[in-house]
Amino acid sequence: MSALPVVAVSTNPHYERFGGEPAVRRLVDAFYAAMDQRADARTIRAMHTSDLMHTKRVLVSYFCEWLGGPRQYSAERGQPRLRRVHLPFAVDEAAAVAWLACMQQALDETCADAELRAALMTALSKIAHHVRNTEPHSTHRSP
Repeated sequence: MSALPVVAVSTNPHYERFGGEPAVRRLVDAFYAAMDQRADARTIRAMHTSDLMHTKRVLVSYFCEWLGGPRQYSAERGQPRLRRVHLPFAVDEAAAVAWLACMQQALDETCADAELRAALMTALSKIAHHVRNTEPHSTHRSP
C-alpha cells in the first residue's frame, strides 16, 4: 500500500511564521500539558484517552494544515469536519472556554509573536465555539 502524497499549501503564511512542524509539536505538547494541569480542563481531559500519542499526532497534522503547511491531515483523514468529529462528546460552552484557556496557555508558552498569538486565538475561538453541540448557537436573531 503506497502512502498518499502530501501537498504543501501556500495560501496561509502562518505555518512558516509560527515555526513549522517543530513549533506545532511544541504547541500540541504544551496544550495537553495545560489540559493535564488545569482544574477547569478536567472535563475536556476526560474526553481523551490516557495515552495521547495518537491524539497528539492527529492534532499536529491538523494544525500544520490549518496553519498553511502540508496537507497531511486531509490526505490521511479527508476534509476536516470538526463538528462531526466532536459529536460523540458533550461540548458545551464551559468545554469550549476550557479548551481555549489551554490553547491560550500553550500559545503563550510556545509563540513569542504576540500579533500571531492574537490572530490565532481569534480564529481558534471561532472553531471552539463552532464545535459546541449541547447548547444552541446564537446564530438566530430576535425579531
